[in-house]
Amino acid sequence: MKFTAVYMKVPEGYVAFVEELPGANTQGETLDEARANLQEAVSMVLEANRELSEQSRLRISTPRRKPHHIRKPKGSENFSSSAAS
Repeated sequence: MKFTAVYMKVPEGYVAFVEELPGANTQGETLDEARANLQEAVSMVLEANRELSEQSRLRISTPRRKPHHIRKPKGSENFSSSAAS
């Protein structure tokens, strides 16, 4: 998978980000440091997205339990609050 990395020189060093991947941004005092930091940031964002996708997939594919209905035995009496008085 290929992304476009953007590096910008700022007074403190460099900022770096990948537009196609929200959250993949970083900084560094040197261009090499910014590159290394951005590779790590991209890996972390992709891993987090994989985990979220897996959790979402598991929630969707897990069947929900049907409600369990309790049946009254034949011949049982019906009790209600008005009948008890």
